[in-house]
Amino acid sequence: MRLALLFALLLATPTLALEPKDVFVVANKDMPESVAVAEHYLAKRKVPKENLIKLSLPKIEDITRVDYEARLAGPLREALKDKKEACKVILVVYGVPLRVGDQLPTKEEQVELSRLRPELDAAKKELEQLQKDKAAADVIAAARRKVGDLDRKVTPLAHSWSAAAVDSELMLLWWPKYELTRWVYNPLYWQVSDEARKKSPPVVMACRLDGPTPEIARRLVDDSVEAEASGLTGKAYFDARGQKFDVRKPNQWTGYEGYDESFREAAGLMTAAGFDVTLDDKDAVFAPGTCPDAALYAGWYSHAKFVDSCTFVKGAVAWHLASSEATTLRRKDSPVWCPNLLKKGVAATMGPVGEPYTVGFPKPAEFFGFLVTGEYTLVECYARTTLLTSWMTTLIGDPLYNPFAKAPKLKASDVFPSPKGSKVVKE
Repeated sequence: MRLALLFALLLATPTLALEPKDVFVVANKDMPESVAVAEHYLAKRKVPKENLIKLSLPKIEDITRVDYEARLAGPLREALKDKKEACKVILVVYGVPLRVGDQLPTKEEQVELSRLRPELDAAKKELEQLQKDKAAADVIAAARRKVGDLDRKVTPLAHSWSAAAVDSELMLLWWPKYELTRWVYNPLYWQVSDEARKKSPPVVMACRLDGPTPEIARRLVDDSVEAEASGLTGKAYFDARGQKFDVRKPNQWTGYEGYDESFREAAGLMTAAGFDVTLDDKDAVFAPGTCPDAALYAGWYSHAKFVDSCTFVKGAVAWHLASSEATTLRRKDSPVWCPNLLKKGVAATMGPVGEPYTVGFPKPAEFFGFLVTGEYTLVECYARTTLLTSWMTTLIGDPLYNPFAKAPKLKASDVFPSPKGSKVVKE
C-alpha cells in the first residue's frame, strides 16, 4: 500500500490538559441503558449535565450513511453549534451505533459509473490476456496504466471503502464535505507541523464507552478512576512476530515489518520506563494463561480468534492488531478480540470495525510511549498517534483516563517516530 503523504517532523505545541467540561457525551435516547451509561459517566467524572446529548438512533451496531447524517452527525452539529470551541472530545456510549455504512453513489455518479465500469472490465481482460500471451513489457505496462487510470476514476464515484467507525468519522464533524473514499489523514497526528495543523479545519477527539453489556461499559470508567487513584502497576507484554525491518526500505514504515519493529521498540521503551517486560518475537501469539498481572498488552496477528493469554490488573490497557477485532462489541459469543478483552477486565482497548490495513492502528511504541508519560489522557494518546480519520479503528475507554498522571514513567521527549530511522515520506 502506498501513502501519498508529506509531514514535517515537528512536535506539536503542548496543549492544556483535558478537563471534564471538554467532554461531550452522546447517548441513544431510545435505549434506557444507553442513557444510564452516559449519566453514570457524567456523575463519575463530574462532566456538566448540559454536556449530555441524547439522540434517537438505531438500536443496532450499524447505521446507514443516510441515517448517520440525518440522525447522528446532523443533530449533533446542531446541538453543538454554539459550543464548537468548547467541545474537544466526543464520547459515544453503549447503544450508539458502532459502524457507519458506505456512501451510495448519486444518480449522476451512477450514470458515469455505468459508462466507466465496462471500460474498466474490458481493460482488465485485455491486461490479463496480454500477460498470458507474454506480450512485450512496454505493452503490458501501458495496459496496466490504463487499468490504473480507469480504476482511479471509478473508485471515488463508487465511494469504495467509505464505511468507517462512527467515532472515527465524528472526528471530522466540523469539516466541510470531504471525499468518502478510504481515509482522511489526521491533522492531530503528532508529527504534523503546527503550520499544517493550523491550515486544517478543526478536528475533534472521539472514542466510546462500550462493550458487550452496559455493566461493562460503566466499569470502564469505574476502573479508570480507581487506577488513577492508586496508580497502574503490573507487567507489560508485547507480542511481535520476528519480522525483519529494513530502514532503507521506506515502504516498510506502514507495513508488517514496520509495525513488528514498533512492537519491539515498545518493549524497549517500557523496559526503560521501569516495567517488567516480556517480549515474544516469534510468529505464534502468547499461549493461553502465560501472561499474569498484565497492565499493558499489545500483539498481533490472531485474526478474529481471541487467545486468553493475559490476566489483567484493574485499569489495564490492551489491544491486538488484526483486521476484524471490533466488528462487534455487543455480541457476547464473538471470537474477536475487543469484546473478549473487555470481558476479561481491561479498561481500554481499540480495534477496527472493518479491514483497516496495518496503518489503521497507532504504532505501539508511540501510543504506549505517550501513555506512560502521564502528560496525555487516553484519548489524547490515541489522537496523537493514529494516522487516519474517517476510517476503521475505534478506541474504547474513558477519554479522560490517565493512569500515569501521578507517577510518570517517561518524558514526551523520550518518544520517537517509530520505527527508529524511518520517516513519513511522499512515495
